[in-house]
Amino acid sequence: MASDDIERLLIERFPRGAMEQLVKALLEAQGYTVYHSPTGPDGGVDLLAAPGPLGFGSPRLCVQVKGGNTPIGAPVLRDLGGTMNNVQAEQGLLVSWGGFSSEVERQRAAQFFNIRLWDRADLIQELLDNYEALDNTIKAELPLKQIWTVVRESD
Repeated sequence: MASDDIERLLIERFPRGAMEQLVKALLEAQGYTVYHSPTGPDGGVDLLAAPGPLGFGSPRLCVQVKGGNTPIGAPVLRDLGGTMNNVQAEQGLLVSWGGFSSEVERQRAAQFFNIRLWDRADLIQELLDNYEALDNTIKAELPLKQIWTVVRESD
């Protein structure tokens, strides 16, 4: 299945707000305990996550997920930083299916130790890297099969 096919499947199965469910599942597959904010105004908190069975480990993450096709601008990045302080999160994760504005991209290095940015390519890579550890419910929504092939050396 090509990357374009996976993108189409993700858009179909996890439109806009439902993308939070996928990110939640990916974090859980990585050993995080995740709190998912109820539907409605969330004060900038879509997900809170921390490692361990009770979620008391470190690092504590504050996650904002944007599922639309519009690139996310610097105000959303700044808001996430403020929300991280409010909820005592040590690090943040900003997920944007539509990518990031050039201003946000310029801030990527400055935010490296505080906030990670995942665009659609990162999200797909995380899906592929963690697929086997995902909950069976998510796997049923995203039926993927790994195929190995021989790589031939070129002359």
